[in-house]
Amino acid sequence: MNSRKILVIEDDPQGLASVCKILQHAGHVVSTASNGRIALDLIRSESFDLILSDVRMPEMTGLEFVKALALIADQTPVILMTAFGKVEDAVWAMKQGVVDFLTKPFKRTELLDSIEMAAKRSNRATHHSTGATSLGSNDGPRWLSAVMQDLDLKIATVARTSASVLLMGESGSGKERVARRIHELSSRSKTGKWVALNCAALPENLIESELFGYEKGAFTGATQSKVGLFELADGGTLLLDEIGDMPLSLQSRLLRVLQEGEVRRVGGTVSKKIDVRVIAATHRDLKEEALKGTFRQDLLFRLEVIQLKLPSLRSRKEDLELLVNEILDVFAKKHEKPGLRLAQGVIDRLRAYPWPGNIRELSNVLERATVFCSDGQIRLEDLPDHLLRLELAPSPESGVLEVRVGTPLKDIEDLMIRKTLEATQGDKNLTARLLGINSRTIYRKLEKS
Repeated sequence: MNSRKILVIEDDPQGLASVCKILQHAGHVVSTASNGRIALDLIRSESFDLILSDVRMPEMTGLEFVKALALIADQTPVILMTAFGKVEDAVWAMKQGVVDFLTKPFKRTELLDSIEMAAKRSNRATHHSTGATSLGSNDGPRWLSAVMQDLDLKIATVARTSASVLLMGESGSGKERVARRIHELSSRSKTGKWVALNCAALPENLIESELFGYEKGAFTGATQSKVGLFELADGGTLLLDEIGDMPLSLQSRLLRVLQEGEVRRVGGTVSKKIDVRVIAATHRDLKEEALKGTFRQDLLFRLEVIQLKLPSLRSRKEDLELLVNEILDVFAKKHEKPGLRLAQGVIDRLRAYPWPGNIRELSNVLERATVFCSDGQIRLEDLPDHLLRLELAPSPESGVLEVRVGTPLKDIEDLMIRKTLEATQGDKNLTARLLGINSRTIYRKLEKS
């Protein structure tokens, strides 16, 4: 086990001593802080490989600390130590952007295993700039955008459970890809199959036959029995894509399968016990559909034990070049054009487009360009006309403030307070802690403005 520099944040002296003893005995270098405010001061002056933080602490809670860490752009992986014990609590912790959580009291091996897991993820994340990522590898892509880095961590944590997952996102945003990755990272990839069904692609009677199977003679044309997808996925994972398009009559039957853990074929009299993890995906707002009566609310509760939202491509333009390189690798092999590359100006043109069809549309454009390009280079003229007519988009804000030399300090202070308030979504106490000033100063400045 490699030695790492670890910061432990814990206000309970006994708990702090216990964790430090385990870490030091394993050869790690340990620093400590009794709350998040003290920890932030330490982080500003030195770097750490990993941070272990309690959740409930005075002055600044563990969750406030995680939020503050993101705002100062520090990417040190964080593990929360908490009293959580249910799947719902795990979801809550993941939404805060943590790498992992440990349920108190935890064993020595659990702590050290969690640290190794977090370190491996962090090591993979440092290879962004190489572009050496793979769409299909078990390591998975490592993204530049914060929203996708956060989603990657949630996927890895969710995969360790058997909870039902609801994936929400626009069409073409990669929901099936995420679902497959959850399966690949789970123990179910060793015990069962990956099976997928698009609920919008089949009429009601065929969806029922595909999902549940049927017995010989169950209906006209059923000349032999058929195994349904639930049985086929026993021990594994079943993706129900576009679940929002499933007819109401089938929703009730699906609910029974999820509640009872058993399935009965169409025309059959015997139910069979199954162990299937269901991942549902949709571009619809199922809460709104439930209010309209087109989707069962009790089924929604069953499906969204864990809900993951996939961002649109236009909201994660930082990842565009990585995606383009990966997709081009696939099409270069498919169309036998090795060494495929982009000419100058092409990536800027791709960034300027809002991509309403998301990754699916990007793949379509790149495959077309691959087919028409010559000399192994995709040029602007190989792109569709609607991309060539675009005006180039300005660069996004970096979150860094630039001021002219000679700007009065009072103006700089006011600007910094205002921008930090925007970043913390108006949280005056957190703003004050980040800037190292008294919260009364924030209120006084706001009163004067």
